[in-house]
Amino acid sequence: QLQASGGGLVQAGGSLTLSCKGAGILFMRYSMGWYRQAPGEQRVLVAKHSLGGTITYADSVKGRFTISRDNYENTVSLQMNNLKPEDTAVYYCNAYLSGINHWGKGTQVTVSS
Repeated sequence: QLQASGGGLVQAGGSLTLSCKGAGILFMRYSMGWYRQAPGEQRVLVAKHSLGGTITYADSVKGRFTISRDNYENTVSLQMNNLKPEDTAVYYCNAYLSGINHWGKGTQVTVSS
């Protein structure tokens, strides 16, 4: 089970840090990622930290967001800087292994202009 936290309301240009903690799964066995879903839109990848250490970002967040993981603490974080109104969405933590996805409940991020 994954539990995301850290969302909230922030003004454009501000920062937030999302955290995801896992229970019952070992993060070190999974590729970990953050996805987001804006109202009326599909869920899309924001950032991914693969099992092999490869990090991938959506073009829209490159240079502003940073994903990090701590396999010993079973956590994955997303540092979000210079937030924009278009970053407003529900953010979901994801753990992926061999075709199996685990999702957290999501945390709302709202960026006001």
